[in-house]
Amino acid sequence: MITMAEKPDSRSWTEKSRQLRFTVAGTPDDNAVWWHVFNNTPTIYSGCARTSIRISPVFVDTVTESGAWDADIEYGMIQGETPETGVFAFDTTGGTQHVTQSIRNVQRRAPEGQTAPDFGGAIGVTHDNVEGVTISSPTYTFSETRRLPVAAVTFNYRNQIFWLTGKVNNATFQGLEMGECLFLGASGSRRSNDDWEINFRFASSPNRIGLEIGPITGINKKGWEYLWVRYAEREDTAARAVVKRPVAAYVEQVYEYGNFAVLGL
Repeated sequence: MITMAEKPDSRSWTEKSRQLRFTVAGTPDDNAVWWHVFNNTPTIYSGCARTSIRISPVFVDTVTESGAWDADIEYGMIQGETPETGVFAFDTTGGTQHVTQSIRNVQRRAPEGQTAPDFGGAIGVTHDNVEGVTISSPTYTFSETRRLPVAAVTFNYRNQIFWLTGKVNNATFQGLEMGECLFLGASGSRRSNDDWEINFRFASSPNRIGLEIGPITGINKKGWEYLWVRYAEREDTAARAVVKRPVAAYVEQVYEYGNFAVLGL
């Protein structure tokens, strides 16, 4: 099996170029090593496009089918751009979310001489259901447009964009913590023989810790995980009524995680 590890002296920068350095082991086949490096390093890195991959043997043993290699990947500045340029747009108007549970019950009122049933924060309780309410939810959407050279937008790079669409970041990305950023996909067009223009779109939802739902506490939820509540009938002795109360809360992962670094943004 081929393995690859980044060297401590990797990630060297100049004003117009970048370099990544790796050690590769597990095969004496130089062609297999080159393709492994090609498929496992980003096409775009910090605003620069990959221009070359250079591998050199440390040792090769065809008898034991083993070997070790140095791999140096060069990146050059995208023509006409610096790492800070590109078109960036954002929108914080948010989306909507249907909730069945309030943060806090502010008031319960009933006719004089009667007691309003305590539903434990459940919203819109009927005889056999908890209807809830649709509210605005904090959603931060943003997009980034980059011009990339034709050589950078390879079949492999386009496949990586496709594979990442609908996935959530597995590490910090654009200042957003793991689990907060959802990649909505990208659209691109080839403008000439020299470059592509690609628009990348994302949405963010904040991670939450220490949530409380009625008597249930200590709920932690990453931004794009799904929280739902199970209700059961309980007797409210003060109101002399059978009510629905939250008895369990569930946090579900509904999106897969992906490595957004391969996008090169």
